[in-house]
Amino acid sequence: MADTVTGMVLKKPTAVIYYSSRIRYNIRAMRTVLLLLISNVFMTFAWYGHLRFTDKPLWIVIAASWGIALFEYCFQVPANRIGHTQFTTAQLKIMQEVITLAVFAGFSVIYLREAFRWNYLIAFLLILGAVYFMFKP
Repeated sequence: MADTVTGMVLKKPTAVIYYSSRIRYNIRAMRTVLLLLISNVFMTFAWYGHLRFTDKPLWIVIAASWGIALFEYCFQVPANRIGHTQFTTAQLKIMQEVITLAVFAGFSVIYLREAFRWNYLIAFLLILGAVYFMFKP
């Protein structure tokens, strides 16, 4: 059985161990992305959710934002801890930025009811180019 990545021919037991470790690696990567996604939803609400409540006193929205941010950290810290076992900190950061922009784009359109303009899409695509180069060996 040939490995599709390296082209090496692997014996059966080795192949099982190799592929089970790759599955664990992929599950850990997906767990990192999922935790970053959840943390970004909380972060976006903490930072921008108050913009719909301009009639509330500033101290109330600051306290509410801090309360929401606590939940963001409850997902962000484990995401970085788990993710750092397989990604560099630079890779984690660029992943975080892409997720942040994707969550924010949806948030601004759905929650804040702002228009999504064509230049936002171009900017987002350029950032995806940065991701390509960040993960290139």
